[in-house]
Amino acid sequence: MLAATFSVIAPHLTERQRRLLLGAAARALGYGGVSRVARLAEASRPTVRRGVAELDQPADPRGRIRQHERPKRRRDTDPGLLQALDRLVDPDTRGDPDSPLRWTCKSTRELAEALTAQGHPVSDDTVGRLLREQGYRLQRTLKTLEGAQHADRDAQFRYLNEQAKVHLADGQPVVSVDTKKKELVGNFANGGQEWQPSGEPERVNVHDFPDPKLGKAIPYGVYDLGRNAGWVGVGVDHDTAAFAVQTLRRWWEQVGRAAYPRAERLLVTADAGGSNGYRVRAWKTELARLAAETGLQITVCHLPPGTSKWNRIEHRLFSAISMNWRGRPLISHEVIVELIGATRTHTGLRVRAELDRGHYPLGVKVRDQELATVPLVRHEFHGEWNYTIRPAA
Repeated sequence: MLAATFSVIAPHLTERQRRLLLGAAARALGYGGVSRVARLAEASRPTVRRGVAELDQPADPRGRIRQHERPKRRRDTDPGLLQALDRLVDPDTRGDPDSPLRWTCKSTRELAEALTAQGHPVSDDTVGRLLREQGYRLQRTLKTLEGAQHADRDAQFRYLNEQAKVHLADGQPVVSVDTKKKELVGNFANGGQEWQPSGEPERVNVHDFPDPKLGKAIPYGVYDLGRNAGWVGVGVDHDTAAFAVQTLRRWWEQVGRAAYPRAERLLVTADAGGSNGYRVRAWKTELARLAAETGLQITVCHLPPGTSKWNRIEHRLFSAISMNWRGRPLISHEVIVELIGATRTHTGLRVRAELDRGHYPLGVKVRDQELATVPLVRHEFHGEWNYTIRPAA
C-alpha cells in the first residue's frame, strides 16, 4: 500500500516535499522504517534520512522550490577552457611548443592542475568528460612506421611471390624460416590469460632474472607453405647460422623427404638479417653443405630490409604458438617443446617440435677462400637477396 501511495503522489511533489513524505512515513514505521521506505519508494536511504531530519526543521516562509534547470556546464562559464585544454593535450599541432605538459604524462589529474594554474579551475573528472566530448580517447602507440624503405621493396615481394608460385606449381617445397623470440626458461610470467579456478592464479616469480641453470630457449621455425605445417627446433645454445641450417636439415630428414619424395628444388624465404641474413657468410656455407648432402638445389629469397614482420612464418606459425602457451610459465625446455608440438589452428596447422641440445659457438669466421667454393648463382634481380646454391660436391 505504501509503495502504491508513493508512486501516485511522488510525481506531484517537489524534491523537498517528497523527502518530507518519505521521512514522515519512516518515522511512523519506527525502527527499520528508513530501510523499508527506501525500498518501497525506490529511493536511497540517505534521502529518506535527510527527510526525517528536515521534519524537525522550521518550514521555509518563502516556500522556495529549486528550479528544474540543468546547471551550466564548465565549458559555458569558461569560454577559454577548451582551447587551453587542446593546447595541453596536443601542444605540437596546437602551436604551443612551450606547453607545461610537453614532456610529461598527460593524465587527467596533471591536466586539471595545469589548467587551474592557468586560471581555469577545473576538476580531473571534468577534464576527462571534456576530453571524451572533444573526441579524445586513451590509446596505445601503434607500430606502423618501418623506417627507410628500399626503392625495390615492393618489387622484391613480387619476385619472391612469383618464385613461390612456380615452386608450388611444380610440387617443390617452399618454406619460410625465422627465429622466434628467445624465451626465459623457468617459473616466470608469460603474457596472456588462461582459464583457471577463480582465485587460484598460477604463481610465478616476481623478477624475471634468467635462471643460470635453465637459461633460455631459442625456437627456430620452418613453416611449410604448401602443407600448412610447422617444424620448430628449440635450441639451448646460440642462434647462429649453423643452428638455423641444422633445424632446416632435421626438418628435411624427418618430414620434408617423406612429404616431397620427388623434390629436386627447395625454396627458402627468410628475413634480411639475423642468423639467416643475406650478409651472413656462414648461412651460405652451411646451406651449401645441406645442398650437397640432400642433392637439393636450394634457392633463397630474402625479404627486403625492414620488413621482417611480413614474414609468413610470423603470422602462420609463431602467432599460433604464442596463443597456445599464453598465460603458462615455461618451466622447462621439455614443456616448451610439448606446448609447441600441441599447437593447432582451425585452418589445419600442425606443428612438430624437438629439443636441440647441440653446441653452436659464436664468432666462427668464414674466409674468402671458403666462401668462394660455395656453388652459388646470383639471380639477375637483386642477386644479394636472391640466389641459388647448387648441390655440387
